[in-house]
This record gives sequence, structure tokens and C-alpha cells, in this order.
Amino acid sequence: MFRRGSRLERKLFQLGDELARLAEEERLVAEELTYHRHLADDAARDAAVSGAPLDRREAGLVAADVARFERRLAELQRRRRSLEERRRELLRRLGD
Repeated sequence: MFRRGSRLERKLFQLGDELARLAEEERLVAEELTYHRHLADDAARDAAVSGAPLDRREAGLVAADVARFERRLAELQRRRRSLEERRRELLRRLGD
């Protein structure tokens, strides 16, 4: 019984570390996403006003960056929810 608890506790600590790492990465990606959304708004406005092909191209590239950061943020959030569920399960098992 002691070994089982010890192994579960080790897993819980590892999950806690991974969750902390994910939280920091999620925070950084969210900040980058905010920044790129502002850039995308500016680029779209510039493209609409000027109509220049170069401005339209830049707006498309920045919009692609926004989509990439949105996907990465969603991926991190899914991973965090999965690890939180795993942690809840391990805590339940530890309590048994």
C-alpha cells in the first residue's frame, strides 16, 4: 500500500509540474495571440484603405499567424483539461 501511494504521489507531482509549465505556455501564447490580433486588425484596415496587393498579402499572412496562435492555444487548453482530469483520477485513487 505504501509503494502505491508513493508512486501515485510521484505521478501527481509530475502532473503538477506539467500543469504549471502548460499554464505558463498558455499565458505566453495568449499574450502573443492578443498582439497578433492587433496586428491583424491594423493590416486588414491598411489593406482595405489602400487596396494595394502588398497590403492585402500582408493582411493574409498576419491573419494566418492569428489562426496558428488560436490553434496552439486551443491545443494547450485541451492538453491542460486532459491533465487536470488525470490528476483528479489520481487524487481519487490516492484517497481510496
